Parts: sequence; structure tokens; C-alpha cells
Amino acid sequence: MQRRSPLKKRFGIFSFIKTHENITKVLTNHKLASLGDAYINFVYSLALSNRKGQPLGAKVKGSVLAEALRKAGLREYLPSRMTRHMLADAAEALIVYAWLRNYITLEESVATLEKTEDPIDGFSQLLAAIKNRAKFS
Repeated sequence: MQRRSPLKKRFGIFSFIKTHENITKVLTNHKLASLGDAYINFVYSLALSNRKGQPLGAKVKGSVLAEALRKAGLREYLPSRMTRHMLADAAEALIVYAWLRNYITLEESVATLEKTEDPIDGFSQLLAAIKNRAKFS
């Protein structure tokens, strides 16, 4: 029996994800942001659990994600009038899009957040890596 590659398997499972024409379309996708909220809290909780040596659950504050988005140089891709909440949604959308499209892995996301005490720095590094890898049609 022939096994499918992880990449093909991932896209088969997540067939609802389409390639976006540009980064702004991803950053402003509210439905991706909703899914991204869960993914980000999960990844951050795993990173904290690894660092502390015990299972922990945590929610990432919107202000952390908004600042990380700015530090990663992604603010320029968004409309000028955006609230902190909207900036946080943009970060959530891009991170989950990158994971769904296989630009980053869960393990890489956790490792990136785990190596820094400051979550703004960790998410900023993760967003910058995504910015450099993501491809748009």
C-alpha cells in the first residue's frame, strides 16, 4: 500500500484552505483569524508547558499579537485604521494560514515561542519567518 506524503495528506484534510493572492488577503481574513485564535493559544500553551515542565493552558493577549505584528514588519500590509484587536486577528490569521499551507510546523512554532521569555519577541520571530516563506498567487 502506497502512503501519501504528509504535504498531500495535509492539503487533503484541509481542503477548505485556498491560496490567497496576497498577504493582505490573508491578514484580513476573519474566518482564518477565528481558527488562528485557537491555534495560537494551543501553540503558546505547549511552549509554556515545555518551558515549565508541566501541562499549562494559556491565552495570548491581543496586545501581544498586535505588537508582534508591528515588530515583524507586517503592519504596512494592512489598512491604516485598524484597532489593536484587528491587528491581533491579522496575526492569528497569518500564523494559522502558514501552518495550514505547511510554511511552518507545529513543532517549529512551539520551539520558536519556547526559546524566548517575551511572547512578543517569540511571535514576532514566528511572523517574520512566515513573512519570508509564504508564497501567494
